[in-house]
Amino acid sequence: MNKLANPLVMIGAALVLLLGSTMIFTVSERERAIKLFLGEITEADYQPGLHFKLPLLEQVYKFDRRILTLDVQPERVLTNEKKNVMVDSFVKWKISDSEAFYTRLGGIESRANSRLTQFVREGVKDAFGRRTIQEVVASARSTLREEIQASVNLQASSLGIDIIDVRIKKVELPDDVRESVYQRMEKDRAQIARGIRSEGEEQAKIIRATADRAREELLARAYATAEQTRGVGDAESTRIYAEAYTQDPEFYSLYRSLSAYRSAFSGGGDVLLLDPSSEFFRYFNGPSQGTNP
Repeated sequence: MNKLANPLVMIGAALVLLLGSTMIFTVSERERAIKLFLGEITEADYQPGLHFKLPLLEQVYKFDRRILTLDVQPERVLTNEKKNVMVDSFVKWKISDSEAFYTRLGGIESRANSRLTQFVREGVKDAFGRRTIQEVVASARSTLREEIQASVNLQASSLGIDIIDVRIKKVELPDDVRESVYQRMEKDRAQIARGIRSEGEEQAKIIRATADRAREELLARAYATAEQTRGVGDAESTRIYAEAYTQDPEFYSLYRSLSAYRSAFSGGGDVLLLDPSSEFFRYFNGPSQGTNP
């Protein structure tokens, strides 16, 4: 007990524990780590677990392995037609190369955010600068996202950073541009509507002309068929009359005279002056007169 209570033993034990603690370090699943020997990187990308290092001579730096989000402040950019729009975006990124991240950025996350902000703004300006406002509003956001992400990832890869995603949260028109853009879009839509209306009217005229032509052709065919049928009927009527006349000429003559009387005396107020002994009054002179030719 006296030996254990000796101050020198206690100091020695404390030194051993302190030295042991400086030789051991842990890496969790959420971290990436590199080890430096006298300022030079000797090992990187440790697996999660317990690891060792030389006290004072070796240093360990840890970085976040998780996907990080950088919210880029809204910025005014110019479109292809020299119009300003406010673009609000964010980027998701992670460290892919611990050595490059430490060498280029000193392993400082704020520096990485600053460089990424610059890259995103440049990518947004380039992408929007090749499009008009109408194309920016109407085109698919995925096309813009892919174009900007490819540009940012190309620059960020040299920093040991992998770009997971770039998103355009919102695109707004400044107040001084919004009204003029809306008026132009309204004018364009009105012009398109007039074109569609004009095309519809032209198609309607074609349809009406086609229908009128079909109607005239149908009426012409119907009239021709009717005249043909009427001609056939008249011929048949003439044949029947002829046959009837040949069978009893005297009766046919009487029938014709009666028809003439009906037509002549149906006028009412008309005055007809004829000789009573004329052929017209043949059947009015009595049966004996009508039977003699």
